[in-house]
Amino acid sequence: GLREYKMKVLIAGGTGLIGRQLSKELVKQDLDVVILSRKPEKVISTPQRVEVAQWDGATTQGWGDLINECQAVVNLAGENIGGEGFLPSRLTETRKKRIRDSRVQSAQALVAAIDAAERKPQVFVQSSAIGYYGFHGDEVLTEESPPGDDFFAEWRDWEPVSRPVEEMGIRRVIIRTGIYFSNRKGSALNRLVFPFKLFAGGPIGDGQQYLSWIHEDDESRAIHFLIEDDNAQGVFNLTAPNPVTNAEAGRAIARVLGRPYYLPAPEFAFNLAFGEIGALVTQGQRVLPKRLQQLGFEFKFPELEPALRDLLLN
Repeated sequence: GLREYKMKVLIAGGTGLIGRQLSKELVKQDLDVVILSRKPEKVISTPQRVEVAQWDGATTQGWGDLINECQAVVNLAGENIGGEGFLPSRLTETRKKRIRDSRVQSAQALVAAIDAAERKPQVFVQSSAIGYYGFHGDEVLTEESPPGDDFFAEWRDWEPVSRPVEEMGIRRVIIRTGIYFSNRKGSALNRLVFPFKLFAGGPIGDGQQYLSWIHEDDESRAIHFLIEDDNAQGVFNLTAPNPVTNAEAGRAIARVLGRPYYLPAPEFAFNLAFGEIGALVTQGQRVLPKRLQQLGFEFKFPELEPALRDLLLN
């Protein structure tokens, strides 16, 4: 039902691509937001009604009390798998350890803060990714599909870290996000579009691998929807309902940009540019947002081409 009070949402890792968009969406929907950031000075402009608090990503020091004021906690914290630069950083063992530790420690810190809080939030949203499922060619994957066994599938070890909040009576939602399309710096879309801007875009490998994408507006709208819907519990795929093959994506990008669609980009060249995270695009996954749709969520951008027009032409 409708809330009688102002809701406040705590976003850990709120300065990342998804966090910024989510803050904008929540403020637009009349919610207050507190962002936890390891580098609050990086937050140049925040909308009004967004507070930024410093945290170290590993302990409750200095911010733990904020939990008492928040009805919802969203954990987006963790090292960016693609790295910070335009070209992805290689997944060295050191980086894998940083990615793993940052995700485990941030979730543990949030659980500890909630445990210590007198007033506990009603809902906890834990971010995850479709990498969880591993790579299955064109097989359709839903929330019931089992985890894969490569590095990306380590989400199967990271997701449970926040499970203790369920024993505290808190509704927990896990969001497995697809390839996040945004026009901001660091988005996967920029990497896909780049070759087309040089008039050299084409399919990658045989072009048949699936891309399970989501427009940034739908990502943040879906998270807001899951915060508000008391029936939302457990795992949700955050992907548009129409995943496309790589070749379809390439043709759509070429149409939207008015650029030619050329020769296949050899897979080795692509892997050179993308490093191991290239697997997410060269091997592909075909993931459907089955549970989100069952709850009645409506996508603003269910189809790729309108999503691309919105992001690339505006």
